[in-house]
Amino acid sequence: MAAMELVEEPAMAVEEMAAVEEMAAAEEMAAAAEEEKVVKSFKDLGVNEQLVEACENLGWKNPSKIQQEAIPHALQGKDIIGLAQTGSGKTGAFAIPILQSLLETPQSFFACVLSPTRELAIQIAEQFEALGSGIALRCAVLVGGVDQVQQSIALSKRPHIVVATPGRLLDHLTNTKGFSLRTLKFLVLDEADRLLNDDFEKSLDNILEAIPKDRRTYLFSATMTKKVKKLQRACLKNPVKIEAASKYSTVDTLKQQYRFVPAKYKDCYLVYILTEMPGCTAMVFTRTCDATTLLAHILRTLRFEAIPINGHMTQTKRLGALNLFKSGKCNILLCTDVASRGLDIPAVDVVINYDIPTNSKDYIHRVGRTARAGRSGVAISLVNQYELEWYIQIEKLIGKKLPEYPADEEEVLLLLERVTEAKRMTQAKINESGEKKRRKRDEDDGEEDLKKYLRPNKGKSFKGKSSGGKGKSTRGKRR
Repeated sequence: MAAMELVEEPAMAVEEMAAVEEMAAAEEMAAAAEEEKVVKSFKDLGVNEQLVEACENLGWKNPSKIQQEAIPHALQGKDIIGLAQTGSGKTGAFAIPILQSLLETPQSFFACVLSPTRELAIQIAEQFEALGSGIALRCAVLVGGVDQVQQSIALSKRPHIVVATPGRLLDHLTNTKGFSLRTLKFLVLDEADRLLNDDFEKSLDNILEAIPKDRRTYLFSATMTKKVKKLQRACLKNPVKIEAASKYSTVDTLKQQYRFVPAKYKDCYLVYILTEMPGCTAMVFTRTCDATTLLAHILRTLRFEAIPINGHMTQTKRLGALNLFKSGKCNILLCTDVASRGLDIPAVDVVINYDIPTNSKDYIHRVGRTARAGRSGVAISLVNQYELEWYIQIEKLIGKKLPEYPADEEEVLLLLERVTEAKRMTQAKINESGEKKRRKRDEDDGEEDLKKYLRPNKGKSFKGKSSGGKGKSTRGKRR
């Protein structure tokens, strides 16, 4: 009996010690979790009063995760490689430290921000101007499709910040008399994975040769690949790598779905989805420029308020289309991947991948147009038999199997006759006006093209629920 007691006592002691250790570990985890819950303010990050006030004026109450992690390192003068989900505040993460440094040592041509698309460059400049509105910030935007002479005039005013696409910046460095970036203190590559691709390689190399080696460099993107040699060529000095998200993740507030559809019925499924979401704002991504125009006309014929944007349009047309969409005058934007990167359009309810992207990383950027800054959103991918392999690559990239979008095929095919008729009318209209359009390419005609999307459609009325929520349901009716 005594022997048993001697054995049991140490056993009980061991169990008690294990329980104590377990409790201590749990308390530590709880403390760590509590610490993470403490929301830091911009002032806590070391941002000065002027910029804190500017953030408040923009409605930025608290810094996002990427801002919390990047801004302190940036204010310490370190180079940064930042990876964060779309809509997470990356622009503020590099704009705030640049402006704070500019306040300390004011000079012209202080920073240059490179963007792969014109629309993103314009948006970045707008955010800089909004943050710097109280400090008389001068900003110049250099993008293609806009008069170079006007841009040269803007450069002659010696702006503090230059935001540009690589090709147009190189044009000005080569041809604009008196313009150089020899005094540059900051270089930012936004959507860096795209800028480090072969499309921009030559322009980027020439730009890097023309700017000082002694500078701070920031690289930001929602997706990033390991391009070690190109990063070294960009002259980063022991950069701080910040991953405010997993490598290819999407936000938790985004509901993602797919639907396998026969290629010949894809238009019907698109119309069905838009009909099931009356009043919602939607971005519909296609693979080609022609598809955006064709689909926009088909949807207009069916009484949806749709407008296209693509790389074949002049810059005036592209900005006009974006403004119509942002203002709510058209609630469906048909777009190519020219609109997939960086654009911040807060009110996008749903993203529809009419065509599956051939590069799976483009999927991350497309669906990132919705569910931004903590809001919820929906992304639906229409996958036909020819796109299955690309879709499988997307699921591998994001590391999850997506649920199927529910749709009754018989109900969808009730729309077939009307959609087919709309396609026929649209194709006839495009063929009829094709020669006339080729003769008219000036900017006034571009504005007229946009106005026609706002005129009442005199074509055959679509009897289903329109995107504005009007009309009668097509369910159970055939024509």
